[in-house]
Amino acid sequence: MAEKKLVGEVTHYFQKIGVAVVSLSDELCKGDRISVEGATTSFEQTVESMEIEKKKVERASAGQSIGLKVKERVRPGDKVFKEIE
Repeated sequence: MAEKKLVGEVTHYFQKIGVAVVSLSDELCKGDRISVEGATTSFEQTVESMEIEKKKVERASAGQSIGLKVKERVRPGDKVFKEIE
């Protein structure tokens, strides 16, 4: 079982385009495995696309807000964890 580290929190969700706005408390990179967890949310996925101010980025650091393409609905307050090998 991989360890998990809290890397951010969902602040907004755009349902039509399936994008979560995540306020980061730690670095996140394209290709990272993440899990999103909340009261009614629980799924894992690989980070395939993230943007900062409509520009695609490969990595983002603590203190930034990113737009993250997610495969399932998320809700504000859901926590984003990065899986650590």
